[in-house]
Amino acid sequence: MVLVKVTEIAYDIMMNPVVLLIDENELKALPIWVGPFEAHSISLALQGICLDRPLTHDLLIGICDKLEAKFSMVIINDVIEGTYMAELHMWHHDQELVIDSRPSDAIAVAIRTKTPIYLSEKVAEGFLALKDLLNEEQQKELKKLLDPGRANEFKKSLH
Repeated sequence: MVLVKVTEIAYDIMMNPVVLLIDENELKALPIWVGPFEAHSISLALQGICLDRPLTHDLLIGICDKLEAKFSMVIINDVIEGTYMAELHMWHHDQELVIDSRPSDAIAVAIRTKTPIYLSEKVAEGFLALKDLLNEEQQKELKKLLDPGRANEFKKSLH
């Protein structure tokens, strides 16, 4: 399995939201197109913004907390005819549970709970080199976003 991280929501030429899953070496990315509501939820989580009322992903996490279930990992495990499949792995009273999920929902939960996101080897075959995916200016901007100090800088600007 390949560990990935999410740093931003990008938009394709038709303004459809795309989650970029970046490998640990920050050389490759896997773009996954998501719906606008899921993109909004993922974006809020990336920015550390909590709303007064829970969104669906927050509700799911709240229910799992009350039931004492803990998320252990997300695996984007398959791609069938261009559609990605994912699993939420969790533990509940020493029993591992594996829940089928859309990747966008699994990613939204993973970001909120700081749960690692993995790609199966099959899915990782779809990685694209960042240099092929983004132009030089976009690569520089992405490198800035990937800088660990930048998250704290962004959160400060929200206050």
